[in-house]
Amino acid sequence: MGSEKKRVQFRAPRRLVDRTDALADVLGEDRTDILVTALREYLQDATHDDALTQEIAAAYYDDEISLELLKSLVGAEEAANLQVLKQQLDEDFIDEAADV
Repeated sequence: MGSEKKRVQFRAPRRLVDRTDALADVLGEDRTDILVTALREYLQDATHDDALTQEIAAAYYDDEISLELLKSLVGAEEAANLQVLKQQLDEDFIDEAADV
């Protein structure tokens, strides 16, 4: 991940924040470190979920997300595969439309 950082603010249940703070104290880290690690691990796990990968692919096929964002979500190799498939789907659509 790049070193560029973006400040975010969100609300979370007090109990969850209290648990995060307790873990941060035990590990000698701050809350942000714990939250960033948790978010990174969640995103890593989530993008290995087939159903979610299909949703991401659909968003790419519908031009809702860019190739660069696709790469960041599913990795370069999977993104390349999805890019080829999108090109094939686009070509098939053009061929079908020409036949009509």
